[in-house]
This record gives sequence, C-alpha cells and structure tokens, in this order.
Amino acid sequence: MRDEDKQIVRNLNLFRDMNAERFDKLLNAAFLQRFPERVILINEGEPSDFLHIVIDGCVELFATLDGRESTMTVLSPVSTFILAAALKDAVYLMSARTRTASRVLMIPAINVRQAMVDDDAFARSIVAELANCYRGVVRNQKNLKLRTGVERLASYLAHQHVRQGAKGKLTLPIDKKTLASMLGMTPENLSRSFSTLRRAGVKVTGPEVAVQSHDELIEIARHAPLIDNFPDKPAE
Repeated sequence: MRDEDKQIVRNLNLFRDMNAERFDKLLNAAFLQRFPERVILINEGEPSDFLHIVIDGCVELFATLDGRESTMTVLSPVSTFILAAALKDAVYLMSARTRTASRVLMIPAINVRQAMVDDDAFARSIVAELANCYRGVVRNQKNLKLRTGVERLASYLAHQHVRQGAKGKLTLPIDKKTLASMLGMTPENLSRSFSTLRRAGVKVTGPEVAVQSHDELIEIARHAPLIDNFPDKPAE
C-alpha cells in the first residue's frame, strides 16, 4: 500500500488509537485490490474471511430472498464493512458489489480478531464502532417505519444536499432504481415522490437535482433529531 492509502485507513475512528506497530502488522496482512463496477465482493451466507474497507469508489450492500432483492445501504469512501461478521467469525448477512470502479482493502478477519485481543485501544474502538452501527440501524428502521415515501425522499435529499456543499444542487450518487430500493419504495413510487417535491422547488434532470429550499426539504421530512443525523451545513 502507498503511504497515503495507509494514512487514509489510519484516520478512520476504528484504527486511529491503535498501537502503531500492530496497525502496520494488520495492514501488512491485507490486500488492496481494484475492482471494476458491478463485481460481487461477498455473498450473504458465506464465511466472513475479511474485513473490507472502501478506499475509492462506491459499494452497495444488498440482500435477496426467493428471487427478490433489496438494497440495504450504499457505502462511499472511506467505509468499513462488515465488521460484526468478521469479529464473530460468522457468515455474512448481506452481499456486496461495486457500483463503480473501486479500490477495496481486505484485512483477514482472523488478524482483526487477534488484534482486538492484543490491543486494548483497538478493542475500545471496535466497541464504539459497533455502537455507532447499531444506532445507525435503529435510525434507519425508524426512518422506514415512521415516515412516508415522500418524507424519506426529502430526508435523503436534505442529507445529500448538505454532504455536497449545500449549494442549491446535488448529484444523486446512485441510480434511481437503487435509490428506490434503499428507501423501501418501488421505482414508480419514487417517481411520484419526486413529483410531489416539485412544489418545494425540487427539480430533477437525470441524476442532477436542484434544491430551492433546504429548510423546506427538512420541514417536509418532519425533521426529527432522533431519526436524522444531518452533517453540519456549511456556513453561507
């Protein structure tokens, strides 16, 4: 790995406080690979051999049942997946595939488990990471169960608007079919929800979305601090 890639991983909360020697040892056992788009990285039900880290690109986590498929989440750099399975030496509960050409770091799960035993700081960081993941799952479940489709879409657009600089426009990072699945909607319902948001000044042209009023989006989403976790809005 290049030094700059190692630093990217080191800056993650999961590894920031880890002993430097053990961190280097962990990464020396890892593989950094480039994958083209739409490559399956892991399959649900298979043993969790690696902890994965998205360095560049975009990775979709999804699940299937009896021919049906649903997007669980979409990961952008720099993100880890799937930590819990790697720690428990259990099977993956989700599959993963690249949405774009991506670079993914794969750390052998057995090395991660040993590092947790050897490094108290790393173990504490793992607990904090899993706690954050759990709270993220709860927020997502509340979002799906307590909001309408229009409200979920408004919340998603508000989040993306802030992440992309809050400049009155944003680019959807995923296609609309995947977005609909992630938000628990059909593509037809997503289209109708976009139409409903036109009254709030949301205009869609392909993947480009114009946002007239960020505050109105939040109002439509019925912003709830115990559901939403908005990043800080840049100062105007």
